[in-house]
Amino acid sequence: MKIGAYQFPVTGNITENTSRILAAVDQAVREGVELLVFPECAVTGYPPLEIPSPDAVDEALSEEAHRQLRDAAVRHHIFLLAGTILSRNASFVNAALFFAPDGSVTEYDKRALWGWDRDHFDPGSRDGIVRIGSLKVGIRICFEVRFPEYFRELYRAKTDLNIILFHDVSDHADPDRYALIRGHVQTRAVENACPVFTVNTSSPHQTAPTALFDASGRVLSEAEPGRENLMICDFIKKEPDFGELGRRTISDSLI
Repeated sequence: MKIGAYQFPVTGNITENTSRILAAVDQAVREGVELLVFPECAVTGYPPLEIPSPDAVDEALSEEAHRQLRDAAVRHHIFLLAGTILSRNASFVNAALFFAPDGSVTEYDKRALWGWDRDHFDPGSRDGIVRIGSLKVGIRICFEVRFPEYFRELYRAKTDLNIILFHDVSDHADPDRYALIRGHVQTRAVENACPVFTVNTSSPHQTAPTALFDASGRVLSEAEPGRENLMICDFIKKEPDFGELGRRTISDSLI
């Protein structure tokens, strides 16, 4: 299965973001991609970086963007996963929306909230597990990569692929932070013997990767940081090798 991640400079302009996203969908379809993922808050921008707060989101525009994504998924028979902001009565959630070719939309809301997230959002409660044909796929958002427990949930659910949407950037180049977050992603892959696919925004200075790691943490593909890029990879569900089988066997004895 071909999977794609669109790394781009997310802005606070929903119309501009949606235009870029839909153009990426068109390109991905031409390349035969079956699953295309976009960064955390790709539709709306992330507060307070691109927008001052969730209150600044034009709900009519964001709802129209979500409708266009749903329609694109149906029209092109492609699975799409994009970050956005949703209102919940008097509050907001940092959400990932999974659009399926049958027109269904599955929501996952970020649970690990700290700093700006805690200032602006309420935590979610969904499990973040979706189906793509015979594949079981886990969804996580940004800061959740810091906590093995969120990925242990996915291990117990026996996911075949885990996806992380990032909006992890800095005002200045920070290669040490990039390496640290990259290491977190590799560790989540290794300890759960499950491939991890990530996507990040590219501006101003990217501090988390857009990449595909296999179940032993090997880098199969990685986009150049800081540049707009549609990264396309071949994902093949594989039987565990000797080391991966060992990690699963010991893990099963511990949970």
